[in-house]
Amino acid sequence: MNYRFRTTGVLAALMGVSALTAQAQSTSPSPPLQPVLPDGRHDFDFEVGTWKAHVKTLVHRLSNANDWEELDGTVVTRALPMLEGWNESEMRVDSPTTHRRIEILAVRCYNPASRQWSIYGSNVKSGVFDPPVVGQLSNGHGEFYGADTWEGRAVIVRYMWQAVSHDKTHFEQAFSQDGGKTWEVNWIYDGARVGK
Repeated sequence: MNYRFRTTGVLAALMGVSALTAQAQSTSPSPPLQPVLPDGRHDFDFEVGTWKAHVKTLVHRLSNANDWEELDGTVVTRALPMLEGWNESEMRVDSPTTHRRIEILAVRCYNPASRQWSIYGSNVKSGVFDPPVVGQLSNGHGEFYGADTWEGRAVIVRYMWQAVSHDKTHFEQAFSQDGGKTWEVNWIYDGARVGK
């Protein structure tokens, strides 16, 4: 009998705590609603096609230099049909003065959970992908950030993409050595669509 009383008392206490918890939860303020980002899996569709590429690259980066090299060539961006919205770009540009050639590959992967893109880049010389930059596009403009190293120094990398029009695209890469306080642009790409 005594055991039953104790059990009943414990159950009653637990039920009371549950009721108070439920009441507290129903009267506590709701957290503010987070804005719902649009599904951006086709944000990079503007880049699909063949482009006449003009590139300016800073030869000596992070040294207060102003020695830009200009290269011309082609970018071909293909959609990856089995991976909706994902695409890959191949670039091959040459310098008419130094005869330097740059051949790179970019792969753009969309994460539907975070609604952000990860962009991975590689070149023929290294044969490996750099750490990704991550971000999103809005109205044809996007910013993407990631951590990397340049000649042994830790840097933050920023990509800025802009769909100027259906037939023009613009991209800039910049490095920061001071946690994003200052930036040095070291790569500028302008593309003009071929075969409009």
